[in-house]
Amino acid sequence: MSRLVLVSHKLCPYVQRAAIVLHEKGVPFERRWVDLADKPDWFRAVSPLGKTPVLLVDGEPVFESAVICEYLDEVHAPRLHPADPLQRARHRAWMEFGSAVLNTIAAFYGAVDARVLDAKREELRARFAQLEAVLDARGPYFAGAAFSMVDAVFAPVFRYFEVFGALGVDGFFDGLPKVRAWRDALAQRESVQLAASDDYAQLLTQFLIGRGSEVSRRIAPALSAAARSPA
Repeated sequence: MSRLVLVSHKLCPYVQRAAIVLHEKGVPFERRWVDLADKPDWFRAVSPLGKTPVLLVDGEPVFESAVICEYLDEVHAPRLHPADPLQRARHRAWMEFGSAVLNTIAAFYGAVDARVLDAKREELRARFAQLEAVLDARGPYFAGAAFSMVDAVFAPVFRYFEVFGALGVDGFFDGLPKVRAWRDALAQRESVQLAASDDYAQLLTQFLIGRGSEVSRRIAPALSAAARSPA
């Protein structure tokens, strides 16, 4: 079996996506953390785009999360894509949708004022309403009982909202019972729990505070209240 090293950044959702797939397949791998604000020379050599994740396969770099996940699905069981070509194409389309949602999340937490923040909040709610319409009602996952690559894509998406909710920024899933149930099921899955570092929530909170955005200003009261609460 090839030696696999997943080059990772602790806040990168695309890294979590690849880690989930590796855990789902039960493939041994090493995690090598990198600081993207201070990129070492070895990282620049293996990441042409200067981004994470990078999967080193016996030292050979594979970059871009979608490519990494497709490679892993080709060479390691169990398959996370449907066997039917049309359904497989449908799943890949919703994976792209998930990446677009991540872009909207970044625009949300980076919003400079309340007007932009509210617009991005509504855009996110509209995206989740689209998901509500296509989720398999039998659950618990995107296409029913079987965990798929789409689930691996959306688990890191939903992880943001665990932190947002703890900081008093919530309401995104009101009136969307299937999405809420899907989110809860993913949060309980072992591969999803193992994909993020233990200090993810703390690091994301610090990152949000440092943005100087509208979200930064709105979470300040929640953080102050938590600090005043008795231990």
